[in-house]
Amino acid sequence: MLKNIRNFSNTITAKIFLFIVAVPFVFWGMGDVFTSGNTNSLAKINNRNISTQDFIDHINKLNINESLIKDKIDQNILEEILGRLISSRLLEQEIKEINLVISDKILAEKIKSNTNFLDDKSNFSRTKYEKFLISNNLTANEFEKSFKENEFQEELFNFVGGGIKSPDFLIDTIYKDDTKQIKVDYINLENVYKKEKQLKNEDLQNYVGKNKEELKRDFIDFSYSKITPKNLIGIDEYNNDFFNKIDEIETNLLNQSNFNEIIKSYDLKSVSKIKYTPASQKETVESKIYNLRNNEKAGLIDGDEYFIIYKIENVISKVPSLDNEEFEKEIRKLIYNKKKFEFNTKILKQINEDKFFDSDFKKIASEKTKVNTILLESKNDTKVFNSESLELIYSLPIKTFTLVTDDEKNVYLIKILSHSINEISEDNELKNLYSLESNNLIKNKIFQSYDVYLNSKYDIKINEKTLERVKNYFR
Repeated sequence: MLKNIRNFSNTITAKIFLFIVAVPFVFWGMGDVFTSGNTNSLAKINNRNISTQDFIDHINKLNINESLIKDKIDQNILEEILGRLISSRLLEQEIKEINLVISDKILAEKIKSNTNFLDDKSNFSRTKYEKFLISNNLTANEFEKSFKENEFQEELFNFVGGGIKSPDFLIDTIYKDDTKQIKVDYINLENVYKKEKQLKNEDLQNYVGKNKEELKRDFIDFSYSKITPKNLIGIDEYNNDFFNKIDEIETNLLNQSNFNEIIKSYDLKSVSKIKYTPASQKETVESKIYNLRNNEKAGLIDGDEYFIIYKIENVISKVPSLDNEEFEKEIRKLIYNKKKFEFNTKILKQINEDKFFDSDFKKIASEKTKVNTILLESKNDTKVFNSESLELIYSLPIKTFTLVTDDEKNVYLIKILSHSINEISEDNELKNLYSLESNNLIKNKIFQSYDVYLNSKYDIKINEKTLERVKNYFR
């Protein structure tokens, strides 16, 4: 458990180093889940206690929906939240250790210079300040305490990572990596894969035979009727008479009244469907009923412009016939994608084992398609390949083969032919831009190392039983 907490703490503290944000606070109460037993201590940093109340207060400040916690309770979300709290307390400890001080005068000046509180003439506006406090449900003392904590953290980060000046060679390296030109040959493998239309009926039948369980669908027999003001009360008006009759129909359904009797008593016309299964993803009246097949067998659906009364009479699970055009298309697509996957996996295996050569590249091209050549101007040159693929291409050496994609998920086999390196100009703006990027890279490394240092410097202990009680509350 402690290892998990430390890992979460590492991740989150590193983020806190870079982003200091004041969060508006709202939450729900956790009742008396912690009112009994020895549960006051959830965690300790050295001898400093983090109580369950501290944890609740921290959750309050994060503005997290209760349902989100319940949904992710088994994905360590509470460990992550606790890790964030521990990270914050570690920073507080370290601030005290190095004796950072911010005077009230400096704090007041910083608040008064905050752009959120300035009027049109760039003067501090008491009115704007008060409105901010009211809208965030904060007192002045609460806000100023939070603001002071953030200022302390910023001072700490400046202490740890301030004064960074990236060396010229690192700036040059980053620039060259971002702007170098790469020449590649590429083959569009979509022209190589065996096409859907080339599949024989025998291929389809064999695939269905081997994958029966996965291909089964529910087919339902059901009846339904659309209910509108016109066919229920004789006028096109959603009035009290209409909704009263809707309530009557719903009550009859709850009382297990016969569907046909209800239809007859209200003079409604019904539609029947036999062995129905949706042919597409498009939402229809029928598909709405189909989606309820595992719930109530009869019911009332509230549509946008009408109500639907329905009764599901039978549900059977079976593999559709290949005579069904939509199902046949689906099977062709599944087989096609399977062949694509197998083809791509084979090539990647050869590449990873250094068993894919120029002759293999040329063979694929000569048999099915042509070789295209492109000069990529930078990592941002997305004329053919997507940004993720460009990151991969720019990380590989000359004469390398790999598979990449475009924004349409088409797959390409490429060979890297050459690199062309650009030298950074003495243009101050460009130099400053890459200097800033280089500085940030160094700071990130420093902050990550400092985070590891803090987690080893202080003794962190977790009360696992108390944490488990918290988790059980949300389950």
